[in-house]
Amino acid sequence: MPEPVRRALTIVSACLAGTPCRYDGRAKPDAEIVAAARRGEVVPLCAEVAGGLSTPRPPAEIRGGDGADVLAGRARVVTDAGDDVTAAFVAGAREVADRAVGLGASHAVLQERSPSCGCGRIYDGGFTGTLVPGDGVTAAALRERGITIEARRGASG
Repeated sequence: MPEPVRRALTIVSACLAGTPCRYDGRAKPDAEIVAAARRGEVVPLCAEVAGGLSTPRPPAEIRGGDGADVLAGRARVVTDAGDDVTAAFVAGAREVADRAVGLGASHAVLQERSPSCGCGRIYDGGFTGTLVPGDGVTAAALRERGITIEARRGASG
């Protein structure tokens, strides 16, 4: 008897799956992702929590580049008060990327604009609401591992 065809696993930002893990203590649920998580079709992960940051926590942005620059040591992640949280962002990104590879994931759906999960556009590091091209730290770590990523913007909540 032939083996059943196994679908490639998808990693999702935990906040999109309804977990209140964002910096402001809230979730950004996406109805499609919440339903897929309930069916066990996706794996919700939060790199910032995995890196040891609390919920809630101060907002943070990347200064001096994007997530790839952070991973290469050329940029930093700082809070709006100026505290450097780079180590936590890198640790969480590496953990999520390692878990994704270990689970056989080939795809990730991530919360847009985040300093962790943003893909394609992130905030500029000045806490002005200005978006610039680039990926967050986790998005960059996933791309390094060959995982395709896409951005979603969940609902306020």
